[in-house]
Amino acid sequence: MKDFLRLVHVEEAIGKIMAALPRGERPVEDLELRDALGRVTAEDIFAPEDLPGFTRSSMDGFAVRADDTHGASEGLPAYLTVVGEVLMGRPGDLSVADGQAVRISTGGVLPDGADAVVMVEETELSGNTLEVVKGVARGENIVRHDEDVARGSLLFGKGTALGPARIGALAGLGIQELSVFTRPVVGIISTGDEVVPANHKPGPGQVRDINTAALAASVIEEGCLPRPFGVVADDLERLLGASRDALGSCDALLISGGSSVGVRDVTVDVLAELGEPGILAHGLYLRPGKPTLLAVCGGKLVAGLPGNPASALAVFREVLSPILAMLRGEVRGWPGQVPRVVRAVLDRSVPSATGRLELVPVALRTTNEGLVASPVMGKSNLIGTLAAASGNVRIPEGSEGIEKGQAVDVELLY
Repeated sequence: MKDFLRLVHVEEAIGKIMAALPRGERPVEDLELRDALGRVTAEDIFAPEDLPGFTRSSMDGFAVRADDTHGASEGLPAYLTVVGEVLMGRPGDLSVADGQAVRISTGGVLPDGADAVVMVEETELSGNTLEVVKGVARGENIVRHDEDVARGSLLFGKGTALGPARIGALAGLGIQELSVFTRPVVGIISTGDEVVPANHKPGPGQVRDINTAALAASVIEEGCLPRPFGVVADDLERLLGASRDALGSCDALLISGGSSVGVRDVTVDVLAELGEPGILAHGLYLRPGKPTLLAVCGGKLVAGLPGNPASALAVFREVLSPILAMLRGEVRGWPGQVPRVVRAVLDRSVPSATGRLELVPVALRTTNEGLVASPVMGKSNLIGTLAAASGNVRIPEGSEGIEKGQAVDVELLY
């Protein structure tokens, strides 16, 4: 019977794998901007022009000379003469002289002579006479021509993942094509004599393959390309052959099942045949997810994940996410995913064994007092339990648990 030989902490496991993987850069491809969401920049991108490109108003109101409003108040307003209006989308053909104002909308071109904008809420207009009841300083309520982005400045460094806001910034600067790293291909194999494809009706003692679909979705979410290789029986030669085929065409391989202690488990033996340096960790201080194999074989990541879907997904989030980010060329300033977090009060005490990181699935509900987190009843390693949860509460390795009524951070799953 196999034993856990190299049980390691999560951070240590990530470090071991990253240190053992080669550091060569991925191939590069050129993409149109519309196809670049989630991709990673393969070169530094510099702004080709200023953004917004002209000085404009950031408020609805009146363009003025700030000195004309100095000291204005409700008791002692400043009186200005309105001499026109800035039309949206047109170059400014008006100017503001001493004692004058021009009506302007948010985004309008600031007319010559003006150096500030008075918000419409701080004015009263009667005919063409403007009463200003609150003074403004120079530069107030305006956006300079290069205040958003200055021409020649570094917009995004090499290795930046492109989200919606970054895509928008590129569009605003007229950049419609860019170079990105190609996406790593991640092979997925499910193992087990009891596992049948998800589109099959299971017989007695059989279960549908959950992990291929769940892991493929996780791979896509991480910006990589999944390549499923189906279900392979608990047989050394079959699994070894399938694994070699997968590594021949993929950048990484995930094998679910066969990583725990058991006489039928063959993943350890398979990884020993796939190349050096081989297994770097057999077991994690993580619940769920303890029975995990992590290896680098022939310069490629190979992970033997628990057959239990909830455990496999926990290991993916905690360990594989930052490794795959590195493989796709992303330069992160943090070790793993940055979770979306909400604050809630725990409505039930949760004990925990010290010495391991534990992820407790919880459901969230809104009360008059705020958000309440309820630990989801049932075994935490079941996929139904995880599917019913809104997020996880993290119990660190040195803690014996969390008491009822304690405020906690809930890392959202969806």
